Amino acid sequence: MIARIFLMSLMGLLMACSEQSDHEASKAIEAVGDEVIADALPFGSWPSIITAASLVEGSRGIGGLTKDGEYFYWLESRPEQGGRTTIMRWQPGSEPEEILDEGFNVRTRVQEYGGGSLLVHGGVLWFSNFSDQRLYRLRAGEAAVPITPETDLRYAGCSFDRQRERLLCIREDHRGMGEPVNALVALSPHEETEGTVLFSRTDFVSAPRLSPDGKHIAFVSWMHPNMPWDSTTLHSASFDEAGMLTDLRIHNPKSDESVIDPQWRDDNTLIALSDRDNWWKPYRVDGSDFTAIDTGLEHVEIGGPAWTIGGRYYWFLPDGSMVFVAREGSVETLMHLDKDGKTRELPMGAVSFGSVVYDDGQLYFTAGFADKPAALLSASLKGSVNNVIRRSSDTALDVAWVPQYEQVAFPLPTGGEAYGVYFAPKNPNAEAIPGTAPPLIVSVHGGPTSVAGVSYRPEHYYWTSRGFAVLDLNYRGSTGFGREYRRALYGQWGISDVEDAAAGATWLAEQGLADADRLIIRGGSAGGYTTLAVHAFYDAFAAGASYYGVSDIEALAEDTHKFESRYLDQLVGPYPERKDLYVERSPIHHLDGFKAPLLLLQGLDDPIVPPNQSEMIYDALKSSGVPTAYLAFEGESHGFRKAENQIAAREAELYFYARVLGLNPADELPEILIDNLD
Repeated sequence: MIARIFLMSLMGLLMACSEQSDHEASKAIEAVGDEVIADALPFGSWPSIITAASLVEGSRGIGGLTKDGEYFYWLESRPEQGGRTTIMRWQPGSEPEEILDEGFNVRTRVQEYGGGSLLVHGGVLWFSNFSDQRLYRLRAGEAAVPITPETDLRYAGCSFDRQRERLLCIREDHRGMGEPVNALVALSPHEETEGTVLFSRTDFVSAPRLSPDGKHIAFVSWMHPNMPWDSTTLHSASFDEAGMLTDLRIHNPKSDESVIDPQWRDDNTLIALSDRDNWWKPYRVDGSDFTAIDTGLEHVEIGGPAWTIGGRYYWFLPDGSMVFVAREGSVETLMHLDKDGKTRELPMGAVSFGSVVYDDGQLYFTAGFADKPAALLSASLKGSVNNVIRRSSDTALDVAWVPQYEQVAFPLPTGGEAYGVYFAPKNPNAEAIPGTAPPLIVSVHGGPTSVAGVSYRPEHYYWTSRGFAVLDLNYRGSTGFGREYRRALYGQWGISDVEDAAAGATWLAEQGLADADRLIIRGGSAGGYTTLAVHAFYDAFAAGASYYGVSDIEALAEDTHKFESRYLDQLVGPYPERKDLYVERSPIHHLDGFKAPLLLLQGLDDPIVPPNQSEMIYDALKSSGVPTAYLAFEGESHGFRKAENQIAAREAELYFYARVLGLNPADELPEILIDNLD
């Protein structure tokens, strides 16, 4: 599945001739007419057309596709509008149009990560507005009207109950003094109300789905300390005359599995995804019997970690067949399982998929590609794309600037292997100095259950076009390699992920694909923690950048939001019973290990990893003499959404690496203050 020996031609290029130092290299690029003549240039100094501003200019996120009547609707996030998310609609033969006033931002904060913030039915839209977290009703061309009160309530994952003329939603109640209360509630679609509670017996409830005949509902729940990818319970119920739940059933009462994405077929058969045999895949559910649906595929994930509300991985078609997304490592494929039980790939040429809608013989969906921006497309069931409705960017790089990805596996010093995606330096206007190797950036994803994707990644090409290599790390704990690999991080956070990061960087250096003296690590959230922990416990890296990373996991255990408030019980150990482990693995308590320069970036409105996490480690490193810099961004939460802040952060990284590693980038960069740098 994953290549272990690869890119031999690149190794030949990097190691071919006699070594030369950076200061001996020519830096000139001479333009002659339309032809560019490239001299050999040091890695890290290559002039690039990919600027930090170009990464966000004209860019947009596309998701949440749905169809109602003659129109398709979707959500579109826009960094250039402060990260605002708006509502778009389109019908064949027309151009996409925005139907939401600029004063609204469609985003719910249920579980802080949101999801399921838009519902469309009968030409009416209901959406969650970010600033006040109220649900609003909207008809195109009319003013949006709130239908929930102005109080500390949040809503997500709504569906329309036709038989009872109401909305069924997940509500998160923050009005009490303790933890917020999550519940399944019924709401009037027209009048202002906070909702009637239908179910609230568990710490979390999610994914409510009505059966086609409207007589039944299915949903999942889970309890602390579990996360939805650990152990969830699948429920179904009927409704009494008053619309309350009756005949409530628990389908997996002894759950030690992650059951997600329950759906009903047209014949009212309940289907759900479970990872009970190590890989998420679909099951037909009848009482407590789970019968696997044979897809003919092995060692693939049909499913993923439910960080947000309402995610889907499969869709039923009118003829009884099913379309689903299968993930193998970092690559997704769209598959069709026909009613005769035969599975085939739909060859779209894409590497990631989402938001599938079937209509009149066509599939409409979002797709990510390896060499061009993601897009909203339509295609036939044979897999031929026939229309590009909307792209995620107004511009696309010439493929000459886009390096090919390579999935890699590398050995671990304690046995076994970990995974990643390698991107080699690529710039059509620059050549490497023979005998030299590039600086390597190890990029560590968050979660830590996320996965390094292989779709079009301009944020990586920003680096590769300047002569950096990138390893997008799939350390133990990542999704796409089965439940056992995902759980391999349990009890080992701060140990296994750190070992994997150091091992991957060292291995690439041994292959001649990275400069052993210029290894860099960067990451956000959980990836930021790994970045800090590597600096505390290893000497493998020469520099790093932590985006809203965790420096004191004990403080995080005492000061974070409900959804992840017990996650550390799994990753580290029960708190406070294993307080010793929290101290042992917190970078803030191991300042003697920090030697390499470190950049810290933090949103000041982050409720998940509060600003004090970055501030504590910054103050400590500054006092202990380690070169460090701290950039704080007003109005940013967990992840930077505003274009100006994304640009500032990217340029600050390049400036920081250049100063501390002695690189000479061709860019004119804003200076940042780096403490303790001679």
